[in-house]
Amino acid sequence: VQLQASGGGLVQTGGSLRLSCAASGSSFSINWGWYRQAPGKQRELVASIDSDGREKYVDNVQGRFTISRDNTKNTVYLQMNNLKPEDTAVYYCAAGAVIFGIPFEYDYWGQGTQVTVSS
Repeated sequence: VQLQASGGGLVQTGGSLRLSCAASGSSFSINWGWYRQAPGKQRELVASIDSDGREKYVDNVQGRFTISRDNTKNTVYLQMNNLKPEDTAVYYCAAGAVIFGIPFEYDYWGQGTQVTVSS
């Protein structure tokens, strides 16, 4: 399975960006996650959406970020609104297989896309 992420860039405070991540080579259901890693910080899970469409968010993006999926395209999106400088990071998509209803770890990772929010 290969993941291809896109959509990062430079935006001013209060702006919006939409990240996309497409999976190829997958024959199973997927749980998706978006992680980010800022310089000098640990990678954190920002948002996730499972194979049933249930969404979860870290507190500091709740209400600003929306994760969604298009199963017909094997693609996950992260709509980021009202961006803040502290959202600046490299964002990674991650996919975990769901096989016979059993979720596996996020074993597949995208290449990372830089999001920079200027103040």
